[in-house]
Amino acid sequence: MTKNEIAELLNEIGVLLELKGENPFKIRAYQSGARALEAIEESELARLIAAEELDSVKGIGDALAQKITELHTTGKLQFLEKLRASIEPGLVELLDIPGMGPKKVRALHDKLGVTDIASLSKACAENKVAELDGFGAKSQEKIMTGIAHREAYGKRHLWWEANEVAQPILEGLKALPQVERAEAAGSLRRGMETIGDLDFLVAASDVGPIVDWFVQQDGVQEVTARGETKASVRLASGLQADLRIVPADQFVFALHHFTGSKDHNVAMRQRALARGLSLSEWGLVPAEGEGTAKEKAENKALRTPADTEADLFKALGLHFIPPALREGLGEIEAAEKNELPALVELSDLRGAFHNHTTESDGRNTLAEMTAAAADLGWDYLGIADHSKSSFQANGLSEERLLKQIDAIHALNQENKFKTHVFTGVECDILTDGRLDYDDALLAKLDYVVVSVHNAMTQEEAVMTKRIIRAIENPHTMMLGHLTGRLLLRRESYKVDAGKVIDAAIANKVIIELNASPWRLDMDWRLWAKAADKGLMCAINPDAHETEGLRHVAAGINSARKGWLTKESILNTRNLAGVKRWFAERK
Repeated sequence: MTKNEIAELLNEIGVLLELKGENPFKIRAYQSGARALEAIEESELARLIAAEELDSVKGIGDALAQKITELHTTGKLQFLEKLRASIEPGLVELLDIPGMGPKKVRALHDKLGVTDIASLSKACAENKVAELDGFGAKSQEKIMTGIAHREAYGKRHLWWEANEVAQPILEGLKALPQVERAEAAGSLRRGMETIGDLDFLVAASDVGPIVDWFVQQDGVQEVTARGETKASVRLASGLQADLRIVPADQFVFALHHFTGSKDHNVAMRQRALARGLSLSEWGLVPAEGEGTAKEKAENKALRTPADTEADLFKALGLHFIPPALREGLGEIEAAEKNELPALVELSDLRGAFHNHTTESDGRNTLAEMTAAAADLGWDYLGIADHSKSSFQANGLSEERLLKQIDAIHALNQENKFKTHVFTGVECDILTDGRLDYDDALLAKLDYVVVSVHNAMTQEEAVMTKRIIRAIENPHTMMLGHLTGRLLLRRESYKVDAGKVIDAAIANKVIIELNASPWRLDMDWRLWAKAADKGLMCAINPDAHETEGLRHVAAGINSARKGWLTKESILNTRNLAGVKRWFAERK
C-alpha cells in the first residue's frame, strides 16, 4: 500500500474516532501521522519500515509506526476494520452537512436511530429532529437546507477560486469606517491547494454595522448564523464564509489562532505551557491563576502585548514564522534556531517557461502571450506548445514546430517587446519513455519540457521507469507536472516520486512546480527535502491563455509552503542568468 493510501486511512481513523467521541489528542495523533507520512518519499518509507526506524519520524510514534507498517506490508489493518464495523457507515456522510458535528451525529443516532442521510431526511420530514432536545425547529430547518445543498456546498474549492471570492470581501471589510484591522485567515492565508471555507477576522469595537454589511453583501444566498460578533453565510459559489470580530488588542492572537494549522497551534500552545504561559485566540497569559484563558486575557495587565504576529512569536522565543509554513512540519524548531529560509516572493519571478499558444491548445497567439508577459514586467517567456502525439491538443508536427521556432526568432529580432521569448516544447513522454521528436529537432530548441499525457494507468514501476528514461535523454531540461494530478478532478498516476527526483538531480533536470491552480504539481510536501538534495525548480503556469500567466501566484504559494528560496528556482534569475544556464546545460 502506498504512503498516500495509508495517509488517507489514518485520516479516516481520525474521523471515525471523532464520531465515537474519543480523546482529542488521540484523534490528532492520527491526523499528525498522516501529514508526516505524506511528507516522506515513497522509497524512504520503504527503507524506514525495513530498518524498523519509522518511529524516528517526527509525528509518528511507536504505536502508529506499527499500524503504518501493517498497512504497508499487508494492505490491511485489523484495528481499522474493527473501528469501521463499530460505526454505521452512513454516519460519516452526515458530517458533510453544515452544522453537523460529531456530537450532533451521535445524538441523532442514539435518540432517533439515524444512520445515514436518507434516515435523517425522513426524521426531519416527520418533525422528529425539531422535537429533540438540543435541536429545535430552526436546527431542523437548517439540516434540511444543508441536505438539499450538500452536493453544491460539500465540496472543497481551489485556492485560486476561493481567493478570487475572498479578496473583494476583505477589501469591503477594510473599507468600512468601523474596521480597525481585517485579514483573511485559515487555509486560504496559509496557501493550501484547496479550501473548505473562508475565514475573516476583524478588529473593531462598533460591531453592529460590520455584521450587517457582511450578511447583506452581494452574493450571499443564505445567512447560516448571526450573532453579536460572529456571522456565517453561504455564497453563490458554494463557499461558506465566516466572520469573527474581536477587540483590537486581541486581534494578533486571534489571527494566529484562526490561521492555523491545528498541528502548528498545538505545538505553539505546548511551547507556551513549557514557559508557564497559556496561548489562545484571546491572548498570551500566565497559565496559573484563577479564571479562564479568556477572562485572564481580558485583564490587560496579565496579557502579553502584541501589535504584530512577530511580537507574539518573539514572546515565545521564536523568529516570525510565515503563514505558509505553519503546518507543524518543523517550522517551530527552525524558528527557534533562526534557520527559517528566506522564502521566494512573487516579485522574485522574472518569467516562466511552460506556456501554450494557439499553435496547440492555447487561446492566445504568440504575440498576445508575449505582450501579456511584457505587461507583467517579465524579462522572458518560454513557449512550450504540445508535441505531435498530443493530437487531442493539436500538437505540433515537426514542420509546424520548425515554423514556430522561426517565428519566435523573428519576433525577438523585431524588438517589439522588451520580453525575450525562448523556444521550447512540451514533448510527450511516450509509453516506453522515448520522446516524441528525434534528437536533431530537439537540439534546435532552447529547452525541452517533457510530460506524461497518456497511458496514465501504468503500474508504478513501469511509470517510474518511463519517466526516468525521458529524464535521461540529454535534451530534456524540465519535467512537467510530475504526477499528472488534477485537484478535485483526477488523482495522481502511480509513480515513485523519490526515484524520479533522484534521477532529475543526477541528470541536472529541473522538475517544474506547475502553477496551474488545478495541478500545483509537484506537491509542496516534497519540495523541501528535494531542494536540500539539490533539485532545481521552475515555477511554470502552464498558461493556455494570457490570464493564465497570473497563475504563477498560486505556484508561489506552493513554493513557499515547500520552504523554497529564490536560489532553488531557475526563473528567479535574470535573462542573462537563464541563457547561461541553458547554454551550460546543453
